[in-house]
Amino acid sequence: AGAAAIRRAPPLAGGRKPWQAHARPFDAQDKRPRVALIVVGLGLNSAVTESAIRELPGGVTLAFSPYADNLERWIDAARATAHEVLLALPMEPLSFPLQDPGPHTLLTTLSPRENLDRLAWALGRAGGYAGVIDTMGSRFVASLKDLAPVLGAINERGLLFVDSGSAPDSVVARAAAQIGLPWTVSARTIDDRANRSAIDASLGELERLARQQGRAVGIGTPLPITLARIAEWAAKLEERGVVLAPASATIRENAAG
Repeated sequence: AGAAAIRRAPPLAGGRKPWQAHARPFDAQDKRPRVALIVVGLGLNSAVTESAIRELPGGVTLAFSPYADNLERWIDAARATAHEVLLALPMEPLSFPLQDPGPHTLLTTLSPRENLDRLAWALGRAGGYAGVIDTMGSRFVASLKDLAPVLGAINERGLLFVDSGSAPDSVVARAAAQIGLPWTVSARTIDDRANRSAIDASLGELERLARQQGRAVGIGTPLPITLARIAEWAAKLEERGVVLAPASATIRENAAG
């Protein structure tokens, strides 16, 4: 598919956009602090992906690689168990090409047309996702001239965007505000240090941020220890006055339309 394949999505029933239609239902009137957790890196290993879908509560958002075989089936399975789904879009990291997110990676060395072609390929791999999250995009998300056309095309599709927090100098907020793109940003990766105490401390930090700011977003990988800690943490979260929310329930209000 070429870049021309990316076109404005027609409004759905009731004037809803695709991100709203594919979002996990959440009570917008719920005033409790919200924590969204996104588990990334899914779809490439069947056993790992099945574990995440089966073991995590439905309030956890799942992000799938466009390189996954049977991607549509995985997304269907995730949504059938009440998970909100994102598509993980490979973008150029500062460490490229030492770290290479694959043959369809969006790169600062490509033309806007070439990057839009790569975006169209990824978005065309499946349906049912509420939006897109960048994968390893620390260089790409800091380049306004490269990022802006891509976010524009995502907005045309009626999708939301999650900034993975990979770049302190990310321009996602600026670019999204210019076009009214619904977006949110991850505050931390909870399993950078993959042990019980470090993951628990990161989850506690997300709770603290949510109490301060009303909402907080974190990212995790599908390691067995991560899945176990998330499940145990989430089971008692509401007792502490905090609610586990899908990524779509944490988007910035100025772009919620």
